[in-house]
Amino acid sequence: MHKSAVSKFFAGVSCLALIGTFSACGDNVDPSTSAGASRASHAAGPNEFYGAGASSQQGVVDAWISTYQKKNRDVKIAYNPTGSGAGVTTFLTGATTWAASDSPLNDEQVKQSKAVCASGEAFEVPVYLSPIAIVFNLRGVLGSTVSAEERHLNMDAATVARIFDGKITKWDDEAIKALNPLIDLPDVPITVVRRSDKSGTTQTFTSYLKAAAPSDWRYEPQQNWPNDVGQAAKGTDGVVTTVSQADGTIGYVDAAKRGNFGTVSLKVGKSYVSPEADAVAKVVDASPLRQVPKSSNRVVVDVNYGTDAKGSYPLALVSYAVACSAYKDRASGKFAKDWLGYIAGTEGQKVAQDNTGSAPLGTGLSKKVLHAISRIDEK
Repeated sequence: MHKSAVSKFFAGVSCLALIGTFSACGDNVDPSTSAGASRASHAAGPNEFYGAGASSQQGVVDAWISTYQKKNRDVKIAYNPTGSGAGVTTFLTGATTWAASDSPLNDEQVKQSKAVCASGEAFEVPVYLSPIAIVFNLRGVLGSTVSAEERHLNMDAATVARIFDGKITKWDDEAIKALNPLIDLPDVPITVVRRSDKSGTTQTFTSYLKAAAPSDWRYEPQQNWPNDVGQAAKGTDGVVTTVSQADGTIGYVDAAKRGNFGTVSLKVGKSYVSPEADAVAKVVDASPLRQVPKSSNRVVVDVNYGTDAKGSYPLALVSYAVACSAYKDRASGKFAKDWLGYIAGTEGQKVAQDNTGSAPLGTGLSKKVLHAISRIDEK
């Protein structure tokens, strides 16, 4: 690997000795590029491979690395949860073998990848399906005597949109009270907590708001948070920490990180659905795949965020692994093919379920994903 790319990307990496993930080291990525970095080999050394990207995948990647390395003890893998945008940017410099992203590649990123891959272009495949939970910290609703059922608040998409656009500012607002008539909501200000970094989770959340509440959400889906409402926090863990620090906060995180927060059940059709894996699986299974050229390995789910199907939770996170169709060195190609095949396969998906409560890839989607991975040229 190009020395400057390594030094920028893995500053401080010695804190975990490259044996597992190095998420505890913080954000070590410099997304700036150079001609040398863009031509760098993906492998830093024999059997050492790096990934970066979605902070939502941090927990599942930790688990995948642990189980994968038990069977492949000569392989060393490290993952930096810098956020989807930074992770894809770093991958496009050639400094990592794969990236994790909560949103699919755009046309410009696919085009840029041709300079990094040996031939063809980069592609993405879904490997992690999870609900995005809208979480809140509200003492009046989360007291020690409150039952688990009462730790949920019902909201429709319009109410969520108005809260995150600063139009609803108190927890006892009439719009929230009307949807939760049995809960005594306190007269407490609402503090919105949103991502400060470029985030695929933010893109998923804003995609849902635009599809389900177009009259109340004026912004287009995007990775950067579109307004200045509330407080900004970096990464999934940053949102979790900020929500936990004050009464009246509300934010959005991968459901695996919901902890003891209250969660919002979203109105779908005539009922309210909580953020559970099986409810996300229903949405993903019923969503179409994007049309791509036959020569492409890309598998992209066009999630139906506006679904009204019974029992579906529309705020569905479809998180991807990004890799090259062909690598410039054989070791990287061989690793990428085996690694992606593992995490997308039966064992890897079971590990994800057991450790994060995620939804497994459906049978039809799984076949397409594994076929795309099998086409990686490892020669």
